[in-house]
Amino acid sequence: MQHLFEKIDAASHIVVIAHVNPDADSLGSASAMYTQMLRLQKKVTFFCATENIDRRLAFLPWFDKIRHQFPSSADLAISLDCGSYARLGVEPDCFLINIDHHSANSAYGDMNIIDTGAISTTQVLFELFEQENITPNVKMATALYAGLLDDSLAFLSEKVDTQAFKMAAELCEAGALVHQCAVELFQRHSLAALRLKGLMLQEMRLADEGRIAILTVSLEMMLQSGAHGADCEAALHESMGLPTVQSALLLREKSNGVLKGSLRSETTLDVSAIAEYFGGGGHYHAAGFEIAEMSMAEAEREILKKMRKE
Repeated sequence: MQHLFEKIDAASHIVVIAHVNPDADSLGSASAMYTQMLRLQKKVTFFCATENIDRRLAFLPWFDKIRHQFPSSADLAISLDCGSYARLGVEPDCFLINIDHHSANSAYGDMNIIDTGAISTTQVLFELFEQENITPNVKMATALYAGLLDDSLAFLSEKVDTQAFKMAAELCEAGALVHQCAVELFQRHSLAALRLKGLMLQEMRLADEGRIAILTVSLEMMLQSGAHGADCEAALHESMGLPTVQSALLLREKSNGVLKGSLRSETTLDVSAIAEYFGGGGHYHAAGFEIAEMSMAEAEREILKKMRKE
């Protein structure tokens, strides 16, 4: 990808962009790219439109350098793991390089580097660095490993292959803080998150002879627990561990009346297609979307109808 690094070399002020409500893959890949820009002694800004970022991710390198105002002097923007233009949270008025692994990505950048076969955007970036003989330092290795670990569901995803383990091994050799990544991403919980998880599991229902798990989160549950939206994911993942469950649906009521939906599947059900139908996107087995002007019950009926039809 010589053209990518030619653009970087020619730029005066680079902005690396993590998507709105970022996860470890987006922040991790942005953090690794930010580090490399510093190594090249480039003027660089680490940008994310979301101000209240999940504190579990605060261990990632340069977390304290994240800015929420896009600099007007930027002449190059690099988006990491932003599956759609809307996920940028900003409209950059400069050349945009789009690096991602989502199958629903519309190639919205002026330059697009999208590998839908990669398990994470950090894997896409790792391979780009490898092609350019860029050796990750400890910060880069930790950031890249965190994204791989999170998007692979701690290596439980069926997309995990020899390439993923090869990447993990090389990052370990580069000094990645693998234990810290595992603890912070999968063992660190707030009391509010545990309270919400209990409420969600208590209210969870099974449909279609136990094949579909349905979890709904009301505003009242969020207020009662004091949790954040990202805290809903733990119960969603756990529901997939039930013996009969093949797919799971999570619907969360947001303060603006919009419903946030998440879908998971372990079968041939392509949940990304369902998410796209409702204006969202994601991966074959994990996707998300938002629904406006529909009650929780109505949304659930419509989504289940699509899941059964697919």
